[in-house]
Amino acid sequence: MVHFIGIGNALVDALYQVSGDAVLQELYLAKGAMQLIEIEQFMDISRRMSACPSRLATGGSACNTVKALSLLGASAGLVGKVSADAHGRFFAERFAGLGVRTRLLPDSLPTGVASTFITPDGQRTFATYLGAAARLSAADVAPDWFVGYDCLYLEGYLVQDHELISSIVRTARKAGLTVCLDLASYNIVESDRDFFAALFRQADIIFANEEEARAYTGQEPVAALETLSALCPVVVVKTGAAGALAARGTERAAVAAEDVACVVDTTGAGDYFSAGFLYAYYQGRPLAECLRAGGVLAGAVIQTVGTDLAPEVWTGVRRRVG
Repeated sequence: MVHFIGIGNALVDALYQVSGDAVLQELYLAKGAMQLIEIEQFMDISRRMSACPSRLATGGSACNTVKALSLLGASAGLVGKVSADAHGRFFAERFAGLGVRTRLLPDSLPTGVASTFITPDGQRTFATYLGAAARLSAADVAPDWFVGYDCLYLEGYLVQDHELISSIVRTARKAGLTVCLDLASYNIVESDRDFFAALFRQADIIFANEEEARAYTGQEPVAALETLSALCPVVVVKTGAAGALAARGTERAAVAAEDVACVVDTTGAGDYFSAGFLYAYYQGRPLAECLRAGGVLAGAVIQTVGTDLAPEVWTGVRRRVG
């Protein structure tokens, strides 16, 4: 069995279903993007949205992928930084209940919260207060994080700290792990293309959605896949409702997206796709089967608010993924 470890921003998602884009405009948020905010703006959003129904879920890109891998039956661990506050306890208890081996480093700042706005079209927009998560640093990285693991999964949001992500990749490589990188958000890719270029050459698998692939290459998905595959051995480009593409050496694959009755919330769709793909990939399956496995998970999670699927849904997902 392959053992996965995810490293990323340990966050709690505060999920708000809003009536339209007007709320995003009032809060100066770009629809579909992830915007980092300071504690003052986070408190302002919390006050403004206090009358809006909401719910909490564990969040963070790598954390979502680790959660899904664990629920598929994979062996998984997680590294992040939280506070000893109510959100931190919520986060720790949820992952302990999944059997995930967590290394949650303590910090004095509040646990990070991603205020997640879900519009009627199922699109999600994040205003993220990183809090304690942002205090994970290169000085924290230790070789024993990687003992007993085979595959590292990294979220691209960490790219904002070049020293941290470089230290993680270097230490994981020295420990013999393969490295998987999700590009995280098109605006982050646009702002740091040169560093991403260097990082791609140290990765074994890259996951990008079509906006992120376009932000780096300036190309549409098929051409972007070819450009990226010259930099990394395995590349996956997710194309939303159209499905996904993948390249490995001379192998190419494309699959259509799952046909779902209704898209409720796209939160975590890419993260869950990555989990399904990796679960199948490290069983040695062909790229097309890996893409289909990713599509099964993405198709399931977009039909609910947040990333918590009902037990009976997970039973069906595991049966289909195999």
